[in-house]
Amino acid sequence: MAQVDAALAEWALDEARRSGATAAEVLCVSAESLAAGVRLGEVEKLKSSRERRLGIRVFVGQSSATASTAELERDGLKDFIAHSVTLARLTAADPWAGLPDPVLHPAHVPDLDLADRAQGIVDADTALKIARTAEQAALKADPRIKNSEGAEFDSGRYQIMFANSQGFAAEYAGTSFNLGVAPIAQDDQGAMQQGYWFTANRHFSKLEDPAEVGAIAAQRALRRLGSRKIKTMRAPIVFDPDMAASLLRALAGAASGPSLYKGASFLVGKLGEPIASPNVTICDDGTIVAGMGSKPFDGDGLATNRKHLVDAGVLKTYLLDTYSARKLKLEPTGNAARSVGDSPTVSPTNLYLKPGSHSAEAIIGSVKRGLYVTELIGFGVNGVTGDYSRGAGGMWIEDGELAFPVQEITIAGNLREMFKSIEMIGSDLRWRSPVVSPTIKIAEMMIAGE
Repeated sequence: MAQVDAALAEWALDEARRSGATAAEVLCVSAESLAAGVRLGEVEKLKSSRERRLGIRVFVGQSSATASTAELERDGLKDFIAHSVTLARLTAADPWAGLPDPVLHPAHVPDLDLADRAQGIVDADTALKIARTAEQAALKADPRIKNSEGAEFDSGRYQIMFANSQGFAAEYAGTSFNLGVAPIAQDDQGAMQQGYWFTANRHFSKLEDPAEVGAIAAQRALRRLGSRKIKTMRAPIVFDPDMAASLLRALAGAASGPSLYKGASFLVGKLGEPIASPNVTICDDGTIVAGMGSKPFDGDGLATNRKHLVDAGVLKTYLLDTYSARKLKLEPTGNAARSVGDSPTVSPTNLYLKPGSHSAEAIIGSVKRGLYVTELIGFGVNGVTGDYSRGAGGMWIEDGELAFPVQEITIAGNLREMFKSIEMIGSDLRWRSPVVSPTIKIAEMMIAGE
């Protein structure tokens, strides 16, 4: 993979100044990936990509413009940079725009072990073999697994170089590997259900065994066969880890700077107030070694960090980049995120609900009659009011046991009450994505069925 060029970034900053910019920052990205997919053993997808891009944000006073290019020869870049400065002059001044306070840039950046030094891009033959192994394991798991939507193995690596006209310059590299498989189960009446499971890690050797991934995916498809509808009622809800993580994403969206300064969040003015059950502690930590969402600095060039978004039920911080922090008269939190051609926005890093002491089985066992949610459909979350309504599927719980699969229902509530009604938190936290949660139990929600 071609390396990003620190000298080129510094030259681009100098060129921006020569063109009339009062401040500038450059983001250089070099990336390579390979994706391999199979369906019923046959190759369905084989895609390789490689790119190098340079993004620049220039300021003329408090007017700014952002642009990106794959043209990295200096002759071509010179015109590109001059054009970007011209665009900045044409935009309206924004009183909150600008680079962060220089004293906030870190003096050094940590090595967070984000790149697998023993394994780069997985070659096509190996990637196809891994995908086939997972799919075959799913198809052989049970005679009722009749078909497959396929299996896919992806690997990628990248290098990021960031520099600005305040003298901050740093870079880091990362890798990612993930495998997913989606088998289809069919019962005697011809009804079909799809299951899915995946494994992901920054280090190839830490992925789950492909055959195990396929077997779990098959089990998840099989348990959906014979699904029933249920009557409309209020009942306890148990969210499996993946579905519980979606609640954290919704909370993070409401706690992000842009939602707050637009007045489009139910968390406006809630700093320091209880917003969840006292047993709820939610952390955002961009410094976890080898974490899926880790990075040594954010999209503004500020250090990432570990902080409590919610501590024992109390909202302790918002998630802010430099721009939103200025608008809200707060300090940035190291949560700026950006792509090459865009200005920074806000995103969590590694966001997780601190695990409790209960096993998933114990949480399910505590429910007399209720729903174990394993699937959510649609985007029925209102960040302004906190109202929550989504299509759902899962397993009905009867006397503490998973009784039968349930489909075609809707669960509804409000995020304010839902977080305050979290009664039990599982011990089953697993890191497979940047936002994770253990199993949780909410005291009661509305279930709309027949």
